[in-house]
Amino acid sequence: MSLPKAYQIEIKALDRLIPERYPTDILQFCANYFARRLNPDREHTEHFSTPPSVGVNTKYTSVEPTPAPQTMSAPFASPFGANANPFGARDASPAAGSNVMHRVIEEDEADTIASPTSPSFGVSAQAFRSPFGNASPFGNSSPFGGAGDAPFDGPPTVRSPPNPENYPAEYNFGRRTSVSAESLQPSADSTESNWTPPYHEKTPEQLSRLQKAMENNFLFSHLEDDSSAQILGALNEKPIPAKDIKVISQGDAGDFFYIVEKGSFDFYVNSSGALQPGPDGMGQKVGSIQAGGSFGELALMYNAPRAATVISAEAGCVLWALDRLTFRRILMESTFSRRRMYESFLEEVPLLSSLTPYERSKIADALETRKFGPGETIIKEGDPGNAFYLLESGEADAYKTDIEGSVKHYSKGDFFGELALMNDAPRAASVVATSEVKVASLGKKAFARLLGPVEGLLRRTQYQGIETGVEDMDPLQAS
Repeated sequence: MSLPKAYQIEIKALDRLIPERYPTDILQFCANYFARRLNPDREHTEHFSTPPSVGVNTKYTSVEPTPAPQTMSAPFASPFGANANPFGARDASPAAGSNVMHRVIEEDEADTIASPTSPSFGVSAQAFRSPFGNASPFGNSSPFGGAGDAPFDGPPTVRSPPNPENYPAEYNFGRRTSVSAESLQPSADSTESNWTPPYHEKTPEQLSRLQKAMENNFLFSHLEDDSSAQILGALNEKPIPAKDIKVISQGDAGDFFYIVEKGSFDFYVNSSGALQPGPDGMGQKVGSIQAGGSFGELALMYNAPRAATVISAEAGCVLWALDRLTFRRILMESTFSRRRMYESFLEEVPLLSSLTPYERSKIADALETRKFGPGETIIKEGDPGNAFYLLESGEADAYKTDIEGSVKHYSKGDFFGELALMNDAPRAASVVATSEVKVASLGKKAFARLLGPVEGLLRRTQYQGIETGVEDMDPLQAS
């Protein structure tokens, strides 16, 4: 089996350099050589390149630019305009107009090269050309023409070897590409104390309907009261007067989350992943939604294109819209703040104080908040043990049917219900709130998955101060 031509060319060039240099460390010498081959003078290469054509792979003629000192301090000034991509597959073409790429966050390098693995990334003989035309300004001499023609100490004089495998022209220097994304740090804007969410007046009837609709949406079910009030105030009314009005289009960027107050809407999905022109461009109908429903939240959560086209199914529909900034700001800040609060709260629980921060964060993510008023029963004696409780605020007492009075008092930082979970035993006592109580509960499956390793610590826990003669016994553990 014959070796690739490109491989043979590289090996021959290296063979000519080794006798000339006679390195003492052959591995380091070869590593340095190939590193220089992979990292040529990018600035001049980008100056001498133009956008490749889409979907055509051909061999290209190497261009021999004048070497320039390699430096990390001077950024590349693109002749195509600020932040423009001279190597893009579509928008960067001069024929495509003056599209300018949005600002990107660079990891290490100041490159804005499109990914070489994208399906539309290709090169044609005409697209990848020298500014001097088809002829090289340096003649037809090859850097491999004779011994000593390619001095090892200087920068390489060619972009790359011939391309027999039809790899894209930018394959080497586009190995690691830029990444553009919105910040996902919830506290990134916490210093902006003057930020306030928008507020739109609503009637009491409208507030009641919207609040009921939000209660059925998983995104809002765990919000604190103040966050829910901010969401309700920020919702903006959007009347839809006629039928067949497109509210969102498949493939577009998500910008609003919608709650349906009146009317109905149909969902259509095109198999191509985006809305297409023509009478059948919306694709097939996949569902409908009525008053009280909501849509659009997934695109806002995951920063993804719209997964479907939504149109009004009747005239006189009414939507309430929540804009992207407010949605992300309130929901993400609320979730992040609740997680930080739970983590600090778990540190105060003696049983969990020895856990690592990562273990506590896992528990914090799984906790669910529940509220109880004075006199309400949190758990009832004899019921199956299906949750472990952490008392977040307020106070509660434990009672047993055969013992008069309270057998244990709970306050902030206390926990109960954990032993019944491990033993699959029914509740051996009832816990009743004596004030406004907020508890963080952990379900049975999540408890077994997250707290399994500390079962030994849980079983060694002893409860003191119970005036019933059973000081070494958990009042919630069945005897």
